Amino acid sequence: MKHYANERLARLALDRGMPEPYVRDLRVVGSVLPFKVNEYVADELIDWSAAPDDPIFRLTFPHRDMLPPDVFDRMAALVDGDAPRDELRRAAAEAQLELNPHPGGQLEANVPMLEGRRLDGLQHKYAETVLVFPSQGQTCHSYCGYCFRWAQFVSQSSLRQALRDPADLTGYLAQHPEVTDVLFTGGDPMIMRTDVVRRWVEPLLADDARAVRTLRFGTKALSYWPARFTTGPDADDLLRLFEQAVAAGRHVAVMAHFSHPRELETDAVREAVARIRSTGAVIRAQAPLVAHVNDDAAAWARMWQQQVELGIVPYYMFVERDTGARNYFGLPLARALEIYTEAISGVSGLARTARGPVMSAGPGKVMIHGTADVGGERAFVLSFLQARRPDWVGRPFFAAWDEQAQWYDDLKPLSASGTVFPPFPEIAA
Repeated sequence: MKHYANERLARLALDRGMPEPYVRDLRVVGSVLPFKVNEYVADELIDWSAAPDDPIFRLTFPHRDMLPPDVFDRMAALVDGDAPRDELRRAAAEAQLELNPHPGGQLEANVPMLEGRRLDGLQHKYAETVLVFPSQGQTCHSYCGYCFRWAQFVSQSSLRQALRDPADLTGYLAQHPEVTDVLFTGGDPMIMRTDVVRRWVEPLLADDARAVRTLRFGTKALSYWPARFTTGPDADDLLRLFEQAVAAGRHVAVMAHFSHPRELETDAVREAVARIRSTGAVIRAQAPLVAHVNDDAAAWARMWQQQVELGIVPYYMFVERDTGARNYFGLPLARALEIYTEAISGVSGLARTARGPVMSAGPGKVMIHGTADVGGERAFVLSFLQARRPDWVGRPFFAAWDEQAQWYDDLKPLSASGTVFPPFPEIAA
């Protein structure tokens, strides 16, 4: 697989007809945020005749507005002035810290302990689910410009999460029988060779790990490198591992990341989907709603319908998180609700398993159900799909209507409601 990053990415853009001023901006933004595409994305998914407005191009290539103007100008002065590499790296590190690299307090509130040690490659936010960041899987076949895990891919090791030893995972699970779901994430666990995936998975199939009922794999590989499941050197072995896990009584969920319907339309991805489903694994699809890529109800309706036809379960429409290139990709919550409502009304009930718009905020997964008039005030109607406190889950609460709010922290409690739940100050804390 051929990759393009850094100067090779700039050369690819030039070779495919992008003008020099754009490539200069690419170099500036790429000095702060990580970008990488592979040959499949470049040759099969991007419509170069429509670039830079092609949605897959916008998804995977830099744009100057991905950085705040002051950060862009600061970095541009260094890039244009051929600053020494060390100076450029120091400036980039400072800029990265300004972009909220770890939203939702995930490094302060979610990292568990084992025998007095922090397990920096695990996150345990919700009682039933543990997230695992295998150290061998902390990259991707290509990068999404809006990725909220972009800090995994930059040169600052202090920003990265990674667990090296599967024994730390099994040791932690042995002390936490409430955990039923283990989610391998990253990066992308499907970047790992199958023999490495097997070292992480097989201990969870043993009799003494039977509390774990579901194995999830968060991956963009179906979109960015479907050969991982078809013609790759150990694709067959990966599918046998899925079959082994299913035979051991585990539910195997491939949490696929599809951002645009075009990612579902190649022969390669359709073959990959069929092969995964043949193992007994279930594919669920999720993605954030982002400007310039999929901020269109018809695109979501088409994508959900295609997913149903392929046997994929539409799962989540997320709100772009408050990190990284949010300045460029973010949308107001009011607009997100409009797009979701229009899209979901245009598909059959089988596609209405997609929940949204959903914010993975510090206190939990917050769903916007719609709007209502409460005591003469317009309000967002919200609830938690998942929460740090289980007693918050499923109970509606209200936030004052705000046409410009883009994230949970922008919302305010509704003064007219005597039943606001839970108190916003408590959640924010």
